[in-house]
Amino acid sequence: MKLLLDTHIWIWSVLEPWKLSSEVARVIAQSDNALFLSPISIWELSLLAERKRVVLNGDLGEWCKSSMQELSLEEAPLTWDVAAELPFTSLLHRDPGDRFLVATARVFDLTLVTADQRLIECPELKVLANQ
Repeated sequence: MKLLLDTHIWIWSVLEPWKLSSEVARVIAQSDNALFLSPISIWELSLLAERKRVVLNGDLGEWCKSSMQELSLEEAPLTWDVAAELPFTSLLHRDPGDRFLVATARVFDLTLVTADQRLIECPELKVLANQ
């Protein structure tokens, strides 16, 4: 399975793994699943760190590199196709990060791993819900 980690799932996987459901933790740990992270999640993490909503041990860049290696994450790139998909993301809220994640998941046929109920209910999106 090809999984796109929502920003909070990525952060929880490293800093607060007890917030992951047993199913999500099991699926993420399976070596035959490919885990992807969008650059949008790094941007969202930097905003959270600036606002002191997330406290990282050390430098943001080093923390990101370390977590990417620890979780064997692959990059889900921002491409023209992803940007072209944005108008078709049927979200009831206007969070730009969420819109990019939904578009990325659709373009690359990834299953979004999230606890965000608004994304879980998103039509035409494959989701692994952390509930």
